[in-house]
Amino acid sequence: MNDEQIVQLYWDRSEQAIAESQSKYGAYCHAIAFGVLKNQEDSEEVVSDTWLRTWNAIPPQRPKSLQAFLAKITRNLSLDRIRMKQAKRRGGDAAGYELAVEELAECIASSESVESAVEGKELGGILNRFLEGLDEDARRVFLQRYWYLLDVREIAERQGFSESKVKMLLHRTRNRLREYLDKEGYGI
Repeated sequence: MNDEQIVQLYWDRSEQAIAESQSKYGAYCHAIAFGVLKNQEDSEEVVSDTWLRTWNAIPPQRPKSLQAFLAKITRNLSLDRIRMKQAKRRGGDAAGYELAVEELAECIASSESVESAVEGKELGGILNRFLEGLDEDARRVFLQRYWYLLDVREIAERQGFSESKVKMLLHRTRNRLREYLDKEGYGI
């Protein structure tokens, strides 16, 4: 079943929409959740919550890309889970998330938190244009680190790179991002 048909099932309020979404994108959403949370049980709960959140969001929304829509919901729910756990105790599962946010904080100036700045539509458009200008390796590594929140070791394994190459790519890409944001008026 294609994405348009699945979205139409949501619009028709057919419970088959959830089954089709789970069949087509369940493993994908689980990989996103697990990449952020590093916990099997939490990841399964987040994926389950993804279907409920999607059910409540469609309608009124009609996503152009169901895969991207589900990925965003899964990622946001995963980050919410980290924040919830972090509120209960400092450190633990949130350490990887915090490290990634700190790395990006070097590039983005904001009187608010980095999280709210990144969520801004204007800044989001600037970041998308920046990413489009990157070569494929740099873009893939950057997204795996800062969207999927994978650690350097995981990225190196997935890409077939050494950890030092991944670190260098990330360092150079952050420097390029800093320069790009300066030109766009978002520099530190």
